[in-house]
Amino acid sequence: MPPRSRIDREMIRDAAFTLVREQGIDALNARTVASKLGCSTQPVMYHYATMAELRQEVYAMADRMHTAYLMDMGPETQEPFLELGLRYIRFAAEEKHLFRFLFQSDGLGGAGLGAMMDSPELAPVFGVMAQSGVPPEVGKQIFLGSFLTAHGMASLLANNAMTYDETLCVGTLSMMLEGLLSGMEDVK
Repeated sequence: MPPRSRIDREMIRDAAFTLVREQGIDALNARTVASKLGCSTQPVMYHYATMAELRQEVYAMADRMHTAYLMDMGPETQEPFLELGLRYIRFAAEEKHLFRFLFQSDGLGGAGLGAMMDSPELAPVFGVMAQSGVPPEVGKQIFLGSFLTAHGMASLLANNAMTYDETLCVGTLSMMLEGLLSGMEDVK
């Protein structure tokens, strides 16, 4: 009889992430994770006292993946604000289950828009803006407007109410950004 493979915490977390990515958060339970690993539920429950604990780790993985996806802009990017919004929308089109888990579940813990704007996870985004010479308060206003627009399109994509159309997305985000930027000029 061959020796049993040892199921560790990382293997469980990775299998759970894959399940959520492929099937959505509703597929995440001890049985489905165990099945994915080819084991009983015992290792899952041994390493994770509750499924909520595992869910939190999967959420953190998805959040890191999303941030890396957003920030994967090359140095040749001419319009970082536009590219950031497009990357957010593309993520929703390409990773529908992860997008819904991150932004349409209780994963944000009921945090409001203000808390989201001040979260440390957005520091890289505001860093891109600062490198472009945009003052922090102006950057927050630009981000808020572009986020609300991009999030609307991304939500429609993630819920199959829209198909991805690069021209539509670029045009809509460009008009919104032009309006915001001209509004910011009027304030000066």
